[in-house]
Amino acid sequence: MLYAQVHLTLPAWIHSEIDQEARYETDEQRVALAIQLARRNVELDTGGPFGAAVFDGNGRLIAAGVNRVVQHNCSVAHAEMMAFMTAQARTQRYRLNEDGQRYALATSAQPCCQCYGASVWAGIDELLIGARSEDVEELTEFDEGPLPADWVGELQRRGVQVRRDILREEARAVLAAYSARGGLMY
Repeated sequence: MLYAQVHLTLPAWIHSEIDQEARYETDEQRVALAIQLARRNVELDTGGPFGAAVFDGNGRLIAAGVNRVVQHNCSVAHAEMMAFMTAQARTQRYRLNEDGQRYALATSAQPCCQCYGASVWAGIDELLIGARSEDVEELTEFDEGPLPADWVGELQRRGVQVRRDILREEARAVLAAYSARGGLMY
């Protein structure tokens, strides 16, 4: 029998980890939340060392995501994808910024090739990144996949501003802690 639906969930702890009333006004505050989610995901063994969050132009948190690939046996359950999907469900729009507002995705690590592609179409205006893909590949067993040589330029040509290395060392520490625990929880 073919399955007629897909059901992905975030871990229950995510609700207690996030202050829904908070405003995340700086890029550093936004990426710090993504790193905090990644850290908790590793500490609680609920997934891999990646966190992401979508914010509106006023710094209000719209959605959060953590890596859930192994838990759901689903290769698309990356933190960025989970954040995009929950933001799209919340706003009822597959292209977030079609309402004329600006949206930012903050992520603990540079998006892999899959999440990069989704970033093109999800309707974000800013991509805020902690660790680089070379940090991920140096500190973990992950292969981040191929990106265009000028991936930042490709996003910028599509209206997505990219800011990298935000709290990079803190993000790298989460990747290192994940590997020290033995990895394997994608």
